[in-house]
Amino acid sequence: MSTTSPADRVVHPIEQESFRRLRARLDTSPFPPLTRAVVERVIHSAADLDYATDLVMAEADLERAHAALHAGAPVVVDVEMVAAGITRRETVCRLKEARSGPGLTRSAHAVRLAYEQVGPGALWVIGCAPTALEELLTLDASPALVIGLPVGFVGAAESKAALRESGLPAVSNVSEKGGSAVAAAALNALLYHPTTPVTAPAPEEKP
Repeated sequence: MSTTSPADRVVHPIEQESFRRLRARLDTSPFPPLTRAVVERVIHSAADLDYATDLVMAEADLERAHAALHAGAPVVVDVEMVAAGITRRETVCRLKEARSGPGLTRSAHAVRLAYEQVGPGALWVIGCAPTALEELLTLDASPALVIGLPVGFVGAAESKAALRESGLPAVSNVSEKGGSAVAAAALNALLYHPTTPVTAPAPEEKP
């Protein structure tokens, strides 16, 4: 597990310019801090401003997930493509060991294997397989957060609707779009966000 703090991250000038242009085209200032961070980084990853109204999340859930993440909670991903986008934290992905069976996809079996490994309290990042998200919802996983952003015309929107109906702390979106890059971006937004509020310097005392 990486011990690098958000403050140690060096932001590339191209990324800085990308966010500047994003904010010039979309006013994200009304969003609360962590919601804004997730919205901006997802939009940045996909160059798709529509995510500003497509994403669904609650700031209170993000605050608790942010604390859990920086306290060392495990991060589980459904596919290696999601893991590849999360470069500052080790992740758990059990897809290679998973096997399909009657009524069970490899992605769903991988979720079972991962839950056996990490137990409750993990952050789950699902960006590819709707069946992985559907399987997670059948488990008593007590997640710190579910980033449920699978993509596709079959089952993706439905699985994300089921996630919202479950009442679990989550980041999801309403439409069929999503994918590994945006799912990883949502997790990275929490990783990169400061762990303590940035306060203004105290005014100098007059002699």
